[in-house]
Amino acid sequence: MRDIESVVEEIARFSGEHGLYEKRILVMFSGGKDSSLALHILKEADLNVSALTFFHRWSWRETLNWAMGFTKKLGVEHHLVDVTDGLLREAAGRKGPICINCKKVMLWNAKWFAINNGFDILAKGDNANDKIIGALLDQCEGDIRLCGLPRIGIPFFRPLIKYTAEDVEALAEEAGIRPYRMYEHSRRRQWREGCPLQYIDREEIVTEKLMDLAYRVNYEVSKIARKRKVRVSVRVPSFEVMCWDCDGETLREVGEIISKFGGDESGTSARKT
Repeated sequence: MRDIESVVEEIARFSGEHGLYEKRILVMFSGGKDSSLALHILKEADLNVSALTFFHRWSWRETLNWAMGFTKKLGVEHHLVDVTDGLLREAAGRKGPICINCKKVMLWNAKWFAINNGFDILAKGDNANDKIIGALLDQCEGDIRLCGLPRIGIPFFRPLIKYTAEDVEALAEEAGIRPYRMYEHSRRRQWREGCPLQYIDREEIVTEKLMDLAYRVNYEVSKIARKRKVRVSVRVPSFEVMCWDCDGETLREVGEIISKFGGDESGTSARKT
């Protein structure tokens, strides 16, 4: 495993070889560990880099505030774009999960934001564990870290794509990057948080009311999770509880929250992992 200094040096060398020092780079920055590390490395490599963060009315405000503080500390220009209306148009009336619709909205907006504001390259924090490895990146000619896909129309730079999720964890820790955590259950054991809309039940028809419910329930549950340092999320409208390392008392408190939103506290299914 390489240390953060050697990774920065490698990215600097790669950027010099590919003419990236003459380019304006826009990082799609969620405020999670991967995108934070990618932004940190590109800034340390002295590239001309800015950050772009999408949010909507169901986004966690705590993580957005942390992200704004992080870019301020780095001295990086940070653009914030509200995609609430576009997400509603794309997702409402379709079956869950909502994430694929959200990603489509964000990618489309990122492309046009970059083009309309004079950026040459979009950058992402994808790592070697992400599903993008394989079919999509097989279309790339040469090094997969810099890839121009015809359908997108703007090159993508993925400085972490050759590092595993475990490598990213270690590098971020070495760099002192510790994003704000909502203590979500997430879809993987590694810290990979997102937004509460990912907990809408599969095959459920997405509505604005259901999106509101996913946010409100999981925001209240996150307070319990943070207090007890466990990871909990609740699917809606089934009110299935998903948790890492929960004990009986935690589940009881979560059940009380669920009952306030119309769930059956005694009959709620719980998947304890």
